[in-house]
Amino acid sequence: MTGWTGPSDRSTGCLAMFPGQGSQRPGMAGHLLDAYPSARALFARAEEILDLPLAQLCVTGGAAELARTEITQPAIATTSLAVWELLRAAGYQPAATAGHSLGEYPALVAAGVLTLESALQLVRLRGQLMGEAAGEVPGAMAAVLGLPAHQVQAACTDAGAAGLVQVANYNEPLQTVISGHAAAVEIAGKAALDAGAEKVVTLDVGAPFHCELMSVVEEEFTAALAAHPFADPVLPVISSVTGTWITSGEEARDLLRRQLTGPVRWVEVLTTAAAYPVGAYTEIGPGRVLSGLARRTLAEARTRSTGDPRRLTALHGELAPDTWQQPLAS
Repeated sequence: MTGWTGPSDRSTGCLAMFPGQGSQRPGMAGHLLDAYPSARALFARAEEILDLPLAQLCVTGGAAELARTEITQPAIATTSLAVWELLRAAGYQPAATAGHSLGEYPALVAAGVLTLESALQLVRLRGQLMGEAAGEVPGAMAAVLGLPAHQVQAACTDAGAAGLVQVANYNEPLQTVISGHAAAVEIAGKAALDAGAEKVVTLDVGAPFHCELMSVVEEEFTAALAAHPFADPVLPVISSVTGTWITSGEEARDLLRRQLTGPVRWVEVLTTAAAYPVGAYTEIGPGRVLSGLARRTLAEARTRSTGDPRRLTALHGELAPDTWQQPLAS
């Protein structure tokens, strides 16, 4: 796969999308562990790797406990990977895969770049480092709604005198997240409202993710990335850092480093997938955040989610080896 520059198969298929932090909720793996032995086996393996009571956390853990970054990240990744293994065993073969920030780790497992063990160990350390960074670099994040991204970027530039504030997530054409020093984020939010934004929502997060303030953890995490093997992808995978295809394992490693301080370019991920062409989008893991972003970014997007028993059972029951070749119904 070295030197691979993008997928050559032009048949319309499905993008497997893995959610990131913020999609967690109490009981998010209960339906998996109750109904599917393969999910129980994967959780048991994850608990062995990380020495964390992940099944308990993802079934009976409270919202406050699940919101702790060092818990959130391995909990979401494990839940997503349990869904992936279940669907893969049933014949689900996506045309490509991608993950939103944290979700890039299970996406790389699905693409054969990372092993389960490496992905979970890296996710656990990532969550711990980000959680520790919250005390060292207090800041804030806010979602700006109803304003094009270039105007949000201009608002950040205008607020620069108050501190660092940068775009952290290009989630959809009219939803952009900003991150940085709290005072600068507040001023940028007010500037966005003055420019015509419908709403600015302060996010309840542990640290100012995806901005240069996260550089305090970059050295330690880079060393950890170097200690794990990265294979070249066997399934097309789109980077959330660049919004383009990942061509090699070494590139994937570097992109995970860059992900700490760089923005999530989810709009570009979706437009790259649509040009493949992808016609259907399956959210693999808890929540329906990515399904909503796909529908609001791509008018013709057909989405499926798997975060509750009804939706997962419906998709699992429909699967056949050639499912990926036909866009799934909405």
